[in-house]
Amino acid sequence: MIGCPFGNVGCQNKSLRQLDERPANGCRRTLGRLRRVGHEAGALSPCLHPELLRLGLPAICLETQHVRAALHAQRNKTDRADALGIAHIMRTGWFRRAHIKTAPCYRLRLLLTHRRNLKRKFLDLENAIRHSLKAFGIQLNRVGRGAFAQAVRDAVAGDALISELIDAMLNARAALWKEYCRLHGLVVKLVAGHELCRRFMQIPGVGPIAALSFMTAIDDPSRFRRSRDVAAYFGLTSRRWQSGTSIDVQGPISKAGDADVRRTLYEAASALLTRFKRRDKVKTWGLAVAKRSGHRKAVVAVARKLAVIMHAMWCDGTAYCGDQAVSATDAAAHAKRKDRRLLGALA
Repeated sequence: MIGCPFGNVGCQNKSLRQLDERPANGCRRTLGRLRRVGHEAGALSPCLHPELLRLGLPAICLETQHVRAALHAQRNKTDRADALGIAHIMRTGWFRRAHIKTAPCYRLRLLLTHRRNLKRKFLDLENAIRHSLKAFGIQLNRVGRGAFAQAVRDAVAGDALISELIDAMLNARAALWKEYCRLHGLVVKLVAGHELCRRFMQIPGVGPIAALSFMTAIDDPSRFRRSRDVAAYFGLTSRRWQSGTSIDVQGPISKAGDADVRRTLYEAASALLTRFKRRDKVKTWGLAVAKRSGHRKAVVAVARKLAVIMHAMWCDGTAYCGDQAVSATDAAAHAKRKDRRLLGALA
């Protein structure tokens, strides 16, 4: 058993194309005696793990939560101690594998990440502009995104210095918005040409971002034995604290896994319950939960159900059927309207 803390070992050479094979050569010399080579998941795992497999090493990528809990019992935190601790984890078999996604999947996730970052920075600048004007007694009314820049310029037109400072912020805001729209258009274009994402979007409330986020987070649907396991994977199931006969508490959702996917599923569930006007069996079920337990718990429950439904659709290759009472003509008309909105965003 070998444990590899790749904090400063897994590095690339100057060409940034080929992995430095020197750390792996020591393992390869004893390849016949190796049963497992464990390394903790990290930022370099997507490029390190395939290269270790290519070199013929029986590499296993370990989930950080399990490794951190095991290594926390050590007195000292050093690379040597971490390597020994990971080797003990591999020897005992008390670990959970981290799934390494395919290269195309990581590229799509990078697109979603950059789009999200641009949107956050854009909103940060917009909020900073609003907040900075309050020091001078200027409080903007609610204005649309297109009229925001002109409203700010009109509000500070009487002060030359403030106008110059605000103009720099507005120019940066406009540049961020332009690039965000470009990446968002690329997401919509990719989703429009992807059959699986188009099927996901048959579900009311599920849009391009939710469909692509879910697909890239799962990557391989066969790694889940049951569709209901997907909800727990994204942290949409309740945590439980039980000890003996006196303590048994059902807590809030665990919020484990990908937070962005969990957020998009929550938004899709909220749209299904509040904005979708047609009949749908998932909506009917969610409204019953809301009446019994409150709106927020109902949205989480519907998000959990959407994750299960989307995984089942992926495995079975089936389409979404919201309500048997709704005619096929009505369902097809709804799908066409959604396609028109999707294609209209590309124009």
